[in-house]
Amino acid sequence: MIDHATAPTTELLLENFKKTRAHTASLCEPLKVEDYSVQPVEFVSPPKWHLAHSTWFLEQFVLNQYKEDFKVFDKDFAYLFNSYYNNMGERVLRPNRGNMTRPSVEEVYEYRNFVTEQVVRMIEQQPSEEVMKIIEIGIHHEQQHQELLAYDIKYILGNQPTFPSYENNFGLEEIELTNKYVSIEEGIYEIGHKGEGFAFDNEFGRHKVYLHPFIIRKELVTNAEYLEFMDDGGYENFNLWHADGWEWINSEEIKSPMYWHKKNGKWHNYDYTGLKELNPKLPVSHISFYEAYAFAEWKGMRLPTEFEWEVASNKLQWGQLWEWTNSAYLPYPNFKTAEGALGEYNGKFMVNQMVLRGSAVSTPEGHSRYTYRNFFQPELRWLFSGIRLAR
Repeated sequence: MIDHATAPTTELLLENFKKTRAHTASLCEPLKVEDYSVQPVEFVSPPKWHLAHSTWFLEQFVLNQYKEDFKVFDKDFAYLFNSYYNNMGERVLRPNRGNMTRPSVEEVYEYRNFVTEQVVRMIEQQPSEEVMKIIEIGIHHEQQHQELLAYDIKYILGNQPTFPSYENNFGLEEIELTNKYVSIEEGIYEIGHKGEGFAFDNEFGRHKVYLHPFIIRKELVTNAEYLEFMDDGGYENFNLWHADGWEWINSEEIKSPMYWHKKNGKWHNYDYTGLKELNPKLPVSHISFYEAYAFAEWKGMRLPTEFEWEVASNKLQWGQLWEWTNSAYLPYPNFKTAEGALGEYNGKFMVNQMVLRGSAVSTPEGHSRYTYRNFFQPELRWLFSGIRLAR
């Protein structure tokens, strides 16, 4: 993975590193020890695994590569906590991450402290720009896992019979609907990162695209609007759905967004604080691409492309939820996969995934950019995802 940016100053790098490592731990602080190793479904990773994997990334790509005479904390951890880096050797398969009761949570925190102290010492010794850039990648990698932690913790708690609460509540804000739209004129626009500050390789290279005139709504779709879609038989009308989406909702018996439950004739949803009566003014969340597309079809509109979204982004209200676009996750012109294991970071996933833009309440401070390209498979919805309409 290449970030095309100059390294930050030593002082800023050290501050961001310490802040990032502390924030990951704070996300897990409200958990019970029993919560750390749970993996209810394949796409959810145990919190303990996130704590260890983000640490393994720093150990392998920073300390093991650049610290003289470095000895790993535990030789088995590379096998246990590698994610998908084939260049780094064998690993525990993703569906089996929840089978690991060992190492203990206590040992994982010892591992984190060991690696954190070693990297802090390395930064304080003012390493080369190459090393500093790899550490910066490690920071942004861990911030990505902080978001995944938020998703996974919500899934673990939100699928328990008693819907337990979680102290770090990522609350959404109510939307006062105005139904106002932003108009964008046709023309040629530049897309992609300009090279100022950190960016992932999939945000390069900057290139021109031609856009037809379009309008895009300032506000996200609300729960009240989505309820209208459901009440009008949105989940029963095959004309609204992609063929894959129609097959998915029928095979999985999907009838509402994730975390929605009907109780005593009223819709409720789980929001980290427990099961609460649905607030119609909140943006609808935990929506798959398939559902977002079908809703837009029902409204006689569509989802914006990622290029339309980027051009209009400075005129929109965003930041609450990642927003599905109608763009497949593909490389920009002149994209080149980096050599070695870091080259497996983004490029290998450019198939069968859709792009989301913006950020969410779960996005760590300083981790969002208008050029940021998030991506997930179209059926996934445990992420903080929402809907924006265009025409």
